Amino acid sequence: MSNMLNEALASAETVAAQLTDTSRVEALAAKLAQQPRHVALTVARGSSDHAASYFASLTMSRLGVPVASLPMSVATLQQAPLQVRDQLALAFSQSGKSPDLIGTMQALRNAGALTVAAVNVPGSPLADACEFDLPLVAGPELSVAATKSYIAMLSIGAQLVAHWQNDAALLGALNTLPDALRVAGRLDWSAAVEALRGVERMIVIGRGLGLAIAQEAALKLKETSGIQAEAFSSAEVRHGPMELIDRDYPLLVFAPRGPEQAGLLQLARDMQARGARVLLAAPDDVPEATLPLANTAHAALDPIGAILSFYVMAAGLAAARGRNPDAPRHLNKVTETH
Repeated sequence: MSNMLNEALASAETVAAQLTDTSRVEALAAKLAQQPRHVALTVARGSSDHAASYFASLTMSRLGVPVASLPMSVATLQQAPLQVRDQLALAFSQSGKSPDLIGTMQALRNAGALTVAAVNVPGSPLADACEFDLPLVAGPELSVAATKSYIAMLSIGAQLVAHWQNDAALLGALNTLPDALRVAGRLDWSAAVEALRGVERMIVIGRGLGLAIAQEAALKLKETSGIQAEAFSSAEVRHGPMELIDRDYPLLVFAPRGPEQAGLLQLARDMQARGARVLLAAPDDVPEATLPLANTAHAALDPIGAILSFYVMAAGLAAARGRNPDAPRHLNKVTETH
């Protein structure tokens, strides 16, 4: 069994460990609630940036605070005079060691932003650079492909939004998330392994909170199986990318519960009618679903379970394609960009 698979399946215990002590998240949420926040910035790369995308979507949809992903070169290379006093700046990272990430958060803190690091490695330079530190408590992650640390980022982002909003329903659902993840990790996605075993290019589709999951899935398909996978919103794919989709073109569509689901299901039907090979991941009340999704206690958390089911499949797919998901070619666990 690969480290990737073992670590993905450890996600439930990681989230449970986070929930044993939410004092830091609550303290930060209390500070955020003290005054209006007009905008929030996220700073991250790779899988961490996809976790930031989930946090952004959740924050905008539930709190109405606009969230933007900040290109780090704006702060580090261009040294722009960013007007961010008293606004939230949240960095996501597994290692907390990338120089441009650290430099950006230092610059934002110097400009008066409320800086927060959601980082996995204790005592990292990134955590030291920020005012608030939200440990992910995922423990050591040996596989180059991040899994449990990504899910830990999704969970910590949802916790922050829930406490910031003081949403009792979302807070209660978070307490049952570990159990939902255990269910998600046991779902049978073997049909996807067979369908994608010989694929070289494909599109992964999501929307709303599920777009962050589609982005992460596309990255993992590149990283661990060498598939040229690209992620699109179901609305965006009807523009230029539609030209790519012809007979037998493979699509993976994430359609969890939520207001976006109806449009995602319609897109899946339209693409099947065109002759595309559609893998539709949806809950069991969707008759045409080809891959199962677990429902959590709150629809906003369903994407977290969805990505775990995908991770289990992705580890199996990499093995079926003769690749080692723990050590993708040309990649390192810690990428120190400048």
